[in-house]
Amino acid sequence: MKKFKKYFSLASILGLVFFLSACSNKPITSHSTGLWDGVIVLNFSRAIIWLSKFFGNNYGMGIIIFTIIVRIIILPLMIYQTRSMKKTQEIQPELKKLQKKYSSKDTETMQKLRTEQQKLYSEAGVNPVAGCLPLIVQLPILWALYQGIWRTDILKSGHFLWLQLGHKDPYFIMPILAALFTFISSWLATKSQPEQNGMTKSMTYGMPLIIFFMALNIPAAISIYWVVTNLFQAGQTLVLQNPWKIQKEREEKQLAEKQRKHAVQKAIRKAKRSRRK
Repeated sequence: MKKFKKYFSLASILGLVFFLSACSNKPITSHSTGLWDGVIVLNFSRAIIWLSKFFGNNYGMGIIIFTIIVRIIILPLMIYQTRSMKKTQEIQPELKKLQKKYSSKDTETMQKLRTEQQKLYSEAGVNPVAGCLPLIVQLPILWALYQGIWRTDILKSGHFLWLQLGHKDPYFIMPILAALFTFISSWLATKSQPEQNGMTKSMTYGMPLIIFFMALNIPAAISIYWVVTNLFQAGQTLVLQNPWKIQKEREEKQLAEKQRKHAVQKAIRKAKRSRRK
């Protein structure tokens, strides 16, 4: 199932890349037409400009507020993903038992494993592809934001702090912050897991590096988006999936289970002694 999610995510990303790369790069104006240019990109551009007016035409602040609004809109989807991930973590011991039971690589055994896994997912109320949904939703948003800024002259030439929004950060501060908050967000999201495999660790440390090197060569506005969205994600994780709270609850549950087993064993020994008398 993990392989399915990986391939599903990859196929979705490639599909979006091919679709969006076919979009026009002409300047966005009120005369732009089509679903992508005339509806999505144009309204992204208009929304940022409109929000910027509340901050004295500060387009950087417009992007920040726009990003926060987008995160609030997709918050129900993120909550759904968080709950699904938590349920998935809870059934990991059962999944490992199934993998050990059906460890053979022949077709019949692997089919039985998939059937039992699907049954376990269904009983636990887990959707295996839930983790892919936020990524699929955010990819077109990110690209629309990029196009909205790059293809709108007033945004492309706008300034925020030391940045020109349509150009790279000359001091590499935003790429560093984008990578840092990506790491914090990923680290918090995985800290509540009962155990971490090699892939999880490599993503936690590898994704910030990817974000950093990408941010070196893209408009600073996108780096601002990455900083804000990962900062929001970190705060969201602390509120909805606080890893220290989850670890404490897991430890209390394990302790209660240990005490229950100890009480059962004690009762059995007592019953045996009573029978001997």
